[in-house]
This record gives sequence, structure tokens and C-alpha cells, in this order.
Amino acid sequence: MTVQFRRAGRIASRTAIAAAAAVTLAFAGAAAAQDLKIALIAGKTGALEAYAKQTETGFMMGLEYLTKGTMTWEGRKIVVSVKDDQLKPDLARSLLEQAYGDEKVDIAVGTTSSAAALAMLPIAQDYKKVLLVEPAVADAITGDKWNRYIFRTGRNSTQDAFAAAAAFPKSGDVHVATLAQDYAFGRDGVAALKAALGAIRPNVKVVSEEYAPQNTTDFTAFAQRLFDSLKDKKGRKVISIIWAGPHPLPKIAALDPKRYGIEIAPGGNILPVMQLYKDYPGMEGAIYYYWDFPKNDMNKWLVAEHQKRFNAPPDFFTAGGFAAASAVLASVQAAKSTDSEALIKAMEGLSFDTPKGKMTFRKEDHQAAQEMYHFKVKADAKGNDLLDLVGVIPASELPIPVRNKR
Repeated sequence: MTVQFRRAGRIASRTAIAAAAAVTLAFAGAAAAQDLKIALIAGKTGALEAYAKQTETGFMMGLEYLTKGTMTWEGRKIVVSVKDDQLKPDLARSLLEQAYGDEKVDIAVGTTSSAAALAMLPIAQDYKKVLLVEPAVADAITGDKWNRYIFRTGRNSTQDAFAAAAAFPKSGDVHVATLAQDYAFGRDGVAALKAALGAIRPNVKVVSEEYAPQNTTDFTAFAQRLFDSLKDKKGRKVISIIWAGPHPLPKIAALDPKRYGIEIAPGGNILPVMQLYKDYPGMEGAIYYYWDFPKNDMNKWLVAEHQKRFNAPPDFFTAGGFAAASAVLASVQAAKSTDSEALIKAMEGLSFDTPKGKMTFRKEDHQAAQEMYHFKVKADAKGNDLLDLVGVIPASELPIPVRNKR
């Protein structure tokens, strides 16, 4: 056309070019609108940095596995924006506002600190956008601070507590003293443990509670008060430690609780922390995830690929990040939309596969029901081969109460 019409053709060409450019821009805008936009907020700076990095790794590996490496879902390109809230509640709030308001993300995932996560909840409600909480555990997130836009794949303090309670014997006198960090995670954890013991292990009594600042390095005074509360009790005597970050287990053990017949039950943790457990063979507790326990194809892939890429098995929060990715994609697929109301309708009661096995969002509070594991430290623990599985604790044996005001 351009050659035949010459001058008129040049005008026609310009018009055609302009029209083509407009069409191209229109298609580009449509394509951009079709991107599945996800914000991943984590506390990558500070004491919980390792947790945040694992969450990010697991989330991205989950997307890779579920999309077979294409990073597209339901015909939409997945775009993930990763943000560091530095464990600061105010920064977490502003980053979520930015994600919802400026970046127009379809769904947000986060964050590491319970305090930061709690600060984010009202923002999700203000913007009427779904926030998937992973891995923060404070009960209030799906309890009295909850709103209908909040879902959680991460376990809550009560799930941890019921799992820890289930690891105690069903009969015989057991006395427990607790050591926890003096903030929402620690205090929620102890309150939840006491409630769980009362519900499923009434033979286990909590006799004292100690709360230490997060930056505590000298545990002598705390330990002595715990010892004093237990040493004259009859039956089994246990110090239950609820802790995030650098663990006080060696410092408590160095003060020789064994002279009073006192055991330590530290609960599950990330693999670098659980390297400490090698010195305490036979020590028991409950854990959210350990790489060798779940037997399913998803976990098999995760373990093999993580070992190949990082020369180590996946860890506690890697599995959590993967579960969050699975929840996001399963929700979008079930809703056939990223409209918030469609997502909420689809997500309530939704079951989805994770490296731990099946999880299900409860309709009442959007907490993911999931199984946990009772472990014992191996007698010959070495490397990352640390734990023996005593038994799987199914979700049906973790009667988590509903505490929101729906």
C-alpha cells in the first residue's frame, strides 16, 4: 500500500503506524492488567532474617513447582514483588499500603514478625484486599484482631501448643515450667499451651512462667526460678521453651537441670538452631515441619531440588513459603478471579496440597488446619539428619478454638 499510493500512502502509513501503536499500547495495557501480581512482605533485616529468607525461597520454589517452571497461572504471568519490613510494624503497614494502593497487587503474603503482621491486618481491611499471613504465629491474627480479608497458611500459637501438648504422655503426673520471649509470640504461646494442656492433657500442670526480653543473653536468674518451681515436684518435670531466634537451650542446659531430674522440651525450630539438639539425644517435642517426615510427591520434589540447589534440605519456613504459594494459586484457580469477594468465597473451606500434605482454610477464621509431628532427637544425629518421627499428629486431634468476633 505504501509503495502504490506514494504521498497519500505516506499519510496512510503514518495513520496505520499510529493506529498500530495505539493497538500495541492497548494490548500491552491489557497484558499488564492480566498479570497476577503478588506482594511478598518479610522481615529480611534483623533477628528473624533466616526465617524471612526461607519463606521467600519456599514461596518462589512453590510457584516454580506448581507452574512447571512457566511462572504463569490461569493464563496470567506471575509477578512477585518482595519487600523487607525489617520487622518494623510501621514499615510493614506502609509497604502493604504501597502494594495495594500503588502497585495494585491482587493478593499480599506476609510477614515474619507477629507484631508486624498484626499491624498489617487493618490495611487489608481498608483496601478490601486479601492478605495471606505466613509465617507469623500470634493467635490474635486469626483471633480478636482478625478481619474477613485475612487468611493464614502459617500455623498459629495454639496449633503449636496443641501439638506440644499431644507430645506429652496421656497419663501420669507431669509438671511444666515455661520460658518464653516477652512479646506477643511468647505470651500467646504460653497461654495457648496452658489451654491446650487443659483440653487434651489434664494430667500435665503448668507450675510457673518466665518471660525474658528478646535480646536476653544471661538466663541464669530465669533458669534458677524455673528450677526452684520444679525441683520438689513428683513425677516428670519439664521446662518447655517457646522461642524464636538464637535459642537459649544450651545456656539452660549448662546450668544442669538434670540434677533435679528436670528435662527440657524446646519444640521444633529451623535446622541451624536444631544443630544444638544433637547434644541432647532422646529429647522430645513437636514440630511444624521436618524435611524427612512428610511422604508425598510435593515434599519429595522440594527436598530433592533444595538439596541440589543449596546443598541442604528445606527447612521449617521453606515449607511454609511453599504452602503459601500453593494456597495463592489454588485460590485464584478456584475463584477464577482475583476479585477479593470471589477469592474469599472460594478460599473459605478450600483444601490445597502443600509439602506437609493437605491444608484446609477453616470457614470460621480462615486459619489453615494442618497436621503436626511428634519428634525425638536421634541417638546418632549428624548433619541435618537430626530427628526421628514418633508420630504424625493429625489436624483432627488439634481442636483449635475459634476466637474471632465474626
